[in-house]
Amino acid sequence: MYTYKVEQAIKAAAILHQDQLRKGPAQLPYVTHLVATMLILRDYTSDETTLVAALLHDTLEDTDYTYDELVDDFGEEVAKIVKVVTEPRGPEYKHLSWIEIKKQYANQLKQGPLEAVMIAAADKSHNFRTMVEDYYENHDLFLREFGTDLDGRLEAYQTIANAINSRLSDGIVHEFNHTFKEFKEFIFNVKESIE
Repeated sequence: MYTYKVEQAIKAAAILHQDQLRKGPAQLPYVTHLVATMLILRDYTSDETTLVAALLHDTLEDTDYTYDELVDDFGEEVAKIVKVVTEPRGPEYKHLSWIEIKKQYANQLKQGPLEAVMIAAADKSHNFRTMVEDYYENHDLFLREFGTDLDGRLEAYQTIANAINSRLSDGIVHEFNHTFKEFKEFIFNVKESIE
């Protein structure tokens, strides 16, 4: 679904993330991930609010854009969805490990609106797919960019997968589960290459 509001979200995402690049050998502009997440999601919903939130899903986490600005520009409903798919930040979370942050994120998904869970599934599907494609032949680069705690990474993502599967029973959850399975196989291959 292409609407004025979707176009405004594309523009906002491009501007807000303009100096950011994706990890990986191609160093693509970060906005490619946001558009890809929305395109994956578009196969499962035509809800404008959900698609707009998908395009803006990393703005609170990775830019200086505030919740109030998001409300002013795109409305309370979009802002609430984006907040649910934003990893916990702030002084009260500084003591938490990467894995604990991911577990907090999973708890947010368990309690948030289904639209947020769908966005998380599309977001993670794209991340898993690109990690497998970008690092399939280059395990060393993967380990340098994402760290060597592969078991911790799998544990964290399994927690998120459990949250997504507890909320969704059809549609995008099947694509998510397929890409997560491929990602787990990739991680096992990486582990074998360093043992």
